[in-house]
Amino acid sequence: MVELGYWLSSEEHAPADLVRNARRAEEVGFPFALISDHFHPWIDRQGHAPFVWAVLGGIAQATSRLRLGTAVTCPTMRIHPAIIAQAGATAAALLPDRFFLGLGAGESLNEHILGEQWPEPSVRREMLEEAIDVIRMLWQGGKRSHYGEHFTVQEARIYDLPERLPPVVVAASGRRSAETAGRLGDGAMSNAPSAEMVRWFEAAGGAGKPCYGQIHVCWAQDEAEARRRAFEYWPLAGLTGGLFSELRLPSLVEEAAALVREADVTEAVVCGPDPEPYAAAIDEFAKAGFDHVGIHQIGPDQEGFFRFCEREILPRFHR
Repeated sequence: MVELGYWLSSEEHAPADLVRNARRAEEVGFPFALISDHFHPWIDRQGHAPFVWAVLGGIAQATSRLRLGTAVTCPTMRIHPAIIAQAGATAAALLPDRFFLGLGAGESLNEHILGEQWPEPSVRREMLEEAIDVIRMLWQGGKRSHYGEHFTVQEARIYDLPERLPPVVVAASGRRSAETAGRLGDGAMSNAPSAEMVRWFEAAGGAGKPCYGQIHVCWAQDEAEARRRAFEYWPLAGLTGGLFSELRLPSLVEEAAALVREADVTEAVVCGPDPEPYAAAIDEFAKAGFDHVGIHQIGPDQEGFFRFCEREILPRFHR
C-alpha cells in the first residue's frame, strides 16, 4: 500500500511556519515529509526560500516520529558536495533513522547565483554522479581526498557521523536519471506517475528500493476558490517540458507563466473539497509502481488541508 507524506514547500512558507507545519503533519498522522531546497522561490508571489539545513534542525526538535527528506538538494554548484555530506550527516544525527538525503541535478533558478556557467544537461548528470560518489566517500569516515573531473576534496574528514547513514534518494524523470537513481541511489523520486521511469529505475538496480512521487493539490471548502488560489501561487503547474531547469530568476518564471491560464494549472492540480480526485491522483502513482507519495498543499491554508487529510485522506490509505 502506498504511504502518504506531506510536502513542506520552502518557496511558500517562512522558516518558523515550516517547522510548525511539520509538527502538525506528524500530529495528524503523516509518517513522512519532504522539504524543498531552494535559494529563490519560483515566483515572487510565493515569497520565501529559507536555508533548508537550518529549518531541518528546527524540525528535528519539534517532531519525534516524522521521517524527513530533502526534495531535492542539488550538491553540485551552489553548495559543494563535501558540504552537503557534512550537512546530511548532521541532519541524520539530529533525526536518527528519520532523515534521507534527496539529491537532484538542480535548476538554474537556484544554482546560477555564484556566477558560474549553467552546464548543459549531460554535464549536470555527470556532476551529480560524481557528487554522490564524494558524499558517500566522506560518509565512510576518516581523512579523505578526491580529485575528479568536477570536484576536488583535499584531506577532509566528517567528525559527526550518525550511527546509521541516511539513504540517498535521487530525483529521476527520463531514462538516464532513472538509471542513475537505480545504480547510485537508495531510492528514486519523481513528480510524474511514470511506470516507465519505475521500470528503468528497477532494471538499473532499484528493484526493492522506495519510489517517491509528488502531487500538487489545493484544498479549500469552495472549489472555485481553490482553483483561483492554485493559479495565484503555483502557475508553474501549467508549464511543461524542460523550461524549469533553465530559467534563472523568479521574474523569468513569471514571464513564462503569464502565458498559462487557470484551466492549464487546474489540469495538473487537484482542487476543492471532494476527496475522490485526491484518491485518484494518489492511486495513479501507486499503479505506476510508487510506494510513497508526498502531497503539496498550495497556498496559505495549511490547517484546513491538515484537517481534511486527517478526516478524509489518511484513513483511506493508512489502515
